[in-house]
Amino acid sequence: MTAPAHRTPIKKRIGGVFVPVRNLEKAKEWYRKILGLEGGEEYFGHIFVAPMEGTAGLVLDAMPKWRNEDGDISTYQVPSIQFLTDDIQASYQFMKENNVELVTEIQDNFYFVFKDPDGNLLMICKEAS
Repeated sequence: MTAPAHRTPIKKRIGGVFVPVRNLEKAKEWYRKILGLEGGEEYFGHIFVAPMEGTAGLVLDAMPKWRNEDGDISTYQVPSIQFLTDDIQASYQFMKENNVELVTEIQDNFYFVFKDPDGNLLMICKEAS
């Protein structure tokens, strides 16, 4: 028997995924090209929210409040964000053609890992049918 759910004002829904970026304009161009993004809104001079399906948005953030003494920010060093595809082979080839830094080849005919221009590790995964 499972324990009853606790009452909480927090929703069981992700509102957005923040990606630390060093140069917001460069990151916007790269993500638009790779994901085919259109539109989006910029906020506070350091945040760009790209509309996505399934979340409120992919948030590229230059994170001025989180930079270290040298003015740099930490990036994801494990693949913490997964983008979906129906065709893993075509996605891998697309990334190669766009000179994206590939960290792995296609693994288990299911996923591969790559880096964005800031060195964040990201993943493309075949959507389960």
